[in-house]
Amino acid sequence: MSLLLPAPAGTFTDLVRERAADDPDRAAFSFVHRHGGDRDRLSRAGLDARARSVAAHLQDRGLTGERVLVLLAPGLDYIAAFLGCLYAGATAVPLYPPPRVRHSARHAAVLADAGAAAVLADEDGASIAPYLTGDRTAQLISPTDPMPDADAWRRPEIGSDTVAFLQYTSGSTGSPKGVMVTHGNLLANSREIQRTFGTGPHSHAVSWLPPYHDMGLIGGILQPLYAGSTATLMSPFSFATSPRMWLELMSREGARVGGGPNFAYDLCVDRLSDADLEGLDLSRWKVAFNGAEPVRAETLDRFAAKMAPTGFRRQAFFPCYGLAEATLLVSGRSLGETAPVAFDADSLAPGSVPAPRPGGTEVVSCGPPSDGVSVAVVDPATGAECAHGQVGEITVGGAGVAAGYWNRADATAETFPAPAGPG
Repeated sequence: MSLLLPAPAGTFTDLVRERAADDPDRAAFSFVHRHGGDRDRLSRAGLDARARSVAAHLQDRGLTGERVLVLLAPGLDYIAAFLGCLYAGATAVPLYPPPRVRHSARHAAVLADAGAAAVLADEDGASIAPYLTGDRTAQLISPTDPMPDADAWRRPEIGSDTVAFLQYTSGSTGSPKGVMVTHGNLLANSREIQRTFGTGPHSHAVSWLPPYHDMGLIGGILQPLYAGSTATLMSPFSFATSPRMWLELMSREGARVGGGPNFAYDLCVDRLSDADLEGLDLSRWKVAFNGAEPVRAETLDRFAAKMAPTGFRRQAFFPCYGLAEATLLVSGRSLGETAPVAFDADSLAPGSVPAPRPGGTEVVSCGPPSDGVSVAVVDPATGAECAHGQVGEITVGGAGVAAGYWNRADATAETFPAPAGPG
């Protein structure tokens, strides 16, 4: 049985500091490099010290209250930089590293929209920073810069309503929008993830997920910190080139938690032979979460059948639903509690009542809302709540629902039920 740890009432910064004080020498993260060889490790105390050092540097540069673009490759530097922003009272803006040789329109759009005053970047990011900053007023900061001593850090005046970071949406239907996630949102949703997943101090996790995406950042990095557990990390590139590395780490670490979008499970099935699975023990994998894109019943069946010789159990699958505007998690459930149901595809249109049909389109349940989340299904045209069982648009409420979109009053008023916070 997992232990539900109480969280401080204040900020995520306070939580990380409390974890470091509780058990300073316990491993917080290890990052495994390509091919599963060398790894970097960081204790709770070491993570806190590095975050305070980065924060002191940001404070020295006058960046408290400013937006700071975190443009680093996945790794321990990324975690220390992100937390350093929170420790400094700056608003982190996580974004994937840019291509080395060309200008990224998305990066430029995010930088301009956020009004970032600084960019935390490694060598690759620094190579195009002049193009991203435009008028070159944004400060460029490298993790290799000389940093102040951690003791130089001073806790800023921040609270639960302070915006911790901007999570930019994909922008597939327009320019990307920055979701304002407050410390209070982050603590509330982290608590719901812990309740729903049943995680605790002994729930080792392995994550290859991008740290600049909400599932990778909140689910793969911040949730282990909240739960007081340890996480083993690898880069998305390592997973894409060697999906066995992910499974090998799950086996070697005896990990209880790991997951990703539906395609990740398909990739493992398509790329790995039976011989590749020899020696793997996935019997301790209890929460194989699947979200961020449609969960396909066929994928779950294929993966469970392929991995059965490793001890993986189909009941470990944990389909879940979430979105950046709700911080991350909205609902989730172990697949062992429910089986996919097949429906007539034509009956799944908005306003329809789904009609079960053997051999039809299988729909995988993502479970009921988490305890602190309210959900209603409404008619997208009128906003009226749909009749029971009718297809409609999902609306979400709760403490994890973000403060709104950064600097987008109209979009915030349209999407969020309450006025936006700062920005």
